[in-house]
Amino acid sequence: MALKLYLHPLSSYCHKVLIALYENDIAFEPQIVDGATFAAFKQLWPLGKFPLLQDEDRNQLIPESSIIIEYLATHYPGPVQLIPADPDLAREVRVRDRFFDNYLHTPMQKFANDRLRPAEKRDPFGLEEAKTAYRAALDILESDIGTKTWILGDEFTMADCAAGPPLFYGDRCYGPFRASHPKSLAYLDRLMARPSYARALREAQPYFHLLPK
Repeated sequence: MALKLYLHPLSSYCHKVLIALYENDIAFEPQIVDGATFAAFKQLWPLGKFPLLQDEDRNQLIPESSIIIEYLATHYPGPVQLIPADPDLAREVRVRDRFFDNYLHTPMQKFANDRLRPAEKRDPFGLEEAKTAYRAALDILESDIGTKTWILGDEFTMADCAAGPPLFYGDRCYGPFRASHPKSLAYLDRLMARPSYARALREAQPYFHLLPK
């Protein structure tokens, strides 16, 4: 198969790419990276970060979730235009994509990373900082989403692919936020009900017991 996606089923950034793939029914071969396969994966990609897309037909390795989605939109387009053709709308999608990755995704991941450390190496101050940063970004989202179906209105885009995973895991790690941020959580409900993200979560379900508490 031309496309291989190196991933872990629990990875929030992998979920972002899976949503994009499933939105346009793009055929690919999943390659799960775990303890048994990590050394071989690092031979392919020394940074050891996933997701990583391998396009064997074009002899390309594409890292980083947003870049992968851009690559798919260019070389494997489908009926769902995740990046609008209009340059101004495309810029708005990228702005929201960066917002979700930098200001929700990054502080959300601090929780899991801290829990995976030995107890004596944990960083309670840094974790509190991350939680505060996450809440501040969530406050902005609560105002921004308003009554819109998706983050830019009626059309589902790359920015919505970016929003679902940090909202899902952030509510689990730092929440619950349903009472304090009802519009954001209603948006998460819509994202989770969309078949593409519902499928990614369904595939992750057998691994949920591995999530740090």
